[in-house]
Amino acid sequence: MLFNSLEYAIFFPVVVLLYFAIPHRFRTLLLLVASCAFYMAFIPAYILILAVTIAIDYTAGIYLGRTTGTGRRWLLVASIAATCLVLMVFKYFYFVTGNFVAMAGVFGWRLTGPSIHIILPIGLSFHTFQSLSYVVEVYRGRQKVETNFITYATYVMFFPQLVAGPIERPQNLLHQFYEVHAPDFDRITSGLKRMGWGFFKKIVVADRLALYANDVYSNPGQYGGLHLLIGTFFFAYQIYCDFSGYSDIAIGSARVLGFRLMENFNTPYASLSVGEFWKRWHISLSSWFRDYVYIPLGGSRVSRARWCVNILVTFGLSGLWHGANWTYVFWGLLNGVYLIGGNFTAEVRRKAFAWVGLHDGDWLRRGSMLLTTFGLTCVAWVFFRAPSLPAALSVFGRLANGWNLGALSTERFLLRYFPVAAASLVALELGQWAMKRGWHVRLLGPLPFPMRLLTYASLTIGVVMFGVYQRLPFIYFQF
Repeated sequence: MLFNSLEYAIFFPVVVLLYFAIPHRFRTLLLLVASCAFYMAFIPAYILILAVTIAIDYTAGIYLGRTTGTGRRWLLVASIAATCLVLMVFKYFYFVTGNFVAMAGVFGWRLTGPSIHIILPIGLSFHTFQSLSYVVEVYRGRQKVETNFITYATYVMFFPQLVAGPIERPQNLLHQFYEVHAPDFDRITSGLKRMGWGFFKKIVVADRLALYANDVYSNPGQYGGLHLLIGTFFFAYQIYCDFSGYSDIAIGSARVLGFRLMENFNTPYASLSVGEFWKRWHISLSSWFRDYVYIPLGGSRVSRARWCVNILVTFGLSGLWHGANWTYVFWGLLNGVYLIGGNFTAEVRRKAFAWVGLHDGDWLRRGSMLLTTFGLTCVAWVFFRAPSLPAALSVFGRLANGWNLGALSTERFLLRYFPVAAASLVALELGQWAMKRGWHVRLLGPLPFPMRLLTYASLTIGVVMFGVYQRLPFIYFQF
């Protein structure tokens, strides 16, 4: 079920009303049933795949609580292997077999891939990682064993963040199903406003930018450099507003019900370095790989050469997590190279800035760092968005050609959509700037309730008027 659909507009209020109307002891079961209905609205049969991963890790958690000695480690390994096997079969089967067939062809062996049809279940990577985090935290002794199957299943399937995160840790979410959530006006209105901000990002900004970005990247060979540059810039904001908009709606939906989900984005395009960007972008996944891959590998407490390997392994796996395509792997590795390069050149850059008289806090220095970071991020986005590595390389090869501004000004998209797209980006940045500084509270807080209500109603009408209604799925649903 898409957040940006009429079905969710009916589904969510009904769930909220029922949740607060029934006794507390039945609420978790209601959320589980609602989450099953939410997930089955996509492809009903794949609820069985989700049930398998839930059963595996629930059982593993039970036995981890009863087992001592080296048996616990083997139980952890078996649980992780079984859960990852499900992910491998449904997400990476064609990738592995396709590459094996291609490699065999290099040696002159003629093989064909298996002729079976497997569809990737929506959000499989997200709830797999959330389930794995529970098992690891139980093994480490940081989370007590959850013996109530309904509660554990609801933790994995909680519908606001089921298919695209945030990827929650058990310490943050599990105990909240035992808390009594009473209706609270301030919390509910805060949640609704957060949802509204997410809908603005999705249907006004992301889906409008997608009209051009999708057209350009569907066949980049037909476009010149200026088109590709605009398409890449639009995609950078499309994927940000699409994904952070989903997170906003998820966080807001959960808040209305009384649940607290972790923040997943923190204005990442305001970052002054790639390292800072990855502390602001998809925070739940970045911290997951940090805690469960990077640190166990040794993190930064190793030699510099080993640290480079740790970075590349972590980001390579992060890229592979996003999809079964070498473009995602290359995108991840490229971001790892950015981090390594930034670390190795930090002192040189500091001296260079000092030599030209730009010190910490200077607006020109901060501006150059911000633009450089955004530019490097957009370069990486080309590999993320392109259908193949050759297509991505062709984008860079065509950037120097096709800069006819006169012809560009007559295009239908620019004449019809660009003004609204540009205005929506300005509104986005102004909104983020105002909320970062609390101006929205200072400006709207003192107003009488009828005036605040009128303001929010006007903003809602604006979102409805300028939204794009093509039922475009969220980008990260495919992961």
